[in-house]
Amino acid sequence: MSFTSDAKRELIHLESPRCCQLAEMAALFAVNGHLSIAQQGVSVTFQTMSLPLVRKVIASVKSLYGVEVEILRKQQQKLHKKNLYSLTIRDKAHAIINELGLMDETKGFAQDIDTTLLVKECDQRAFLRGVFLASGSINHPRSSSYHAEMTVPSHGFARALIELLSDFEIPARVHEKKRSVMVYIKESEKIADFLRVVGATQALLTFEDERIKRDFVNSITRVMNMELANQNKTLEAADRQLKDIAVLENLIDVATLSDTLHEAIFLRKKYPESSLVELSDMSAKHFRKRISKSGLNHRFRKLHALAMEVLDEYND
Repeated sequence: MSFTSDAKRELIHLESPRCCQLAEMAALFAVNGHLSIAQQGVSVTFQTMSLPLVRKVIASVKSLYGVEVEILRKQQQKLHKKNLYSLTIRDKAHAIINELGLMDETKGFAQDIDTTLLVKECDQRAFLRGVFLASGSINHPRSSSYHAEMTVPSHGFARALIELLSDFEIPARVHEKKRSVMVYIKESEKIADFLRVVGATQALLTFEDERIKRDFVNSITRVMNMELANQNKTLEAADRQLKDIAVLENLIDVATLSDTLHEAIFLRKKYPESSLVELSDMSAKHFRKRISKSGLNHRFRKLHALAMEVLDEYND
């Protein structure tokens, strides 16, 4: 099972008062529903490939309106041949459409969000829950990026949904892909907030746990990469210093060099892979004095300059 499936399974089984059921049903039918007008009258249909969601919608419709729901199952030719369920309501369809705020005389079916259903905060949460149940998905927190999205019926609906999310301080954006309009959330903290808002407590705990683990691993990886980079820099610097020393030993009489340069040469040859900090520590052991890191750096720069000068003279 995917992370999204687990989160939706949890949300489907939440108990809600009537006001929240109405808000949730309004979102479900707005996103995955459509209106039909025929000689027999008006009907509204809800479609989904989720059998648990089918059971929830049927139970909610019967609980709220006491009407029967026609069920049609069709096997998809694509999408791994999953079943597509169509739930059609004919009895009281006109009243249901009006109560759920699905139809606007000027804008059409489900082109906006009817805010009269969202007066209370619990209703707003239920509406967001319904949109997510109908068309939402969230990347597993172990994936390479954090991403949550919900496909909505129109740009007007998307703008209203973004405004509703902003009331919970969850920033979202809209993106059009092919002929779909999607509202998406990218920040991991805000996706966690969304799960909290819609009531997916167990999914939230899983998300946060995985996120902490991932962030911890990433932090350790960054530290290891930094240490490796520093080690490589140390080895490169040491190799360059050893080459400078080899040039001087082969082309001049190093006995003529100052005691300070001799000390630097001794330490580098004695400890060819050590950092300047480590050489500074070892200097106290060999010379009864501590040569600072900056002092050693200065001496190796002098040896390098002298080696370049000797090479230039030799090449001439």
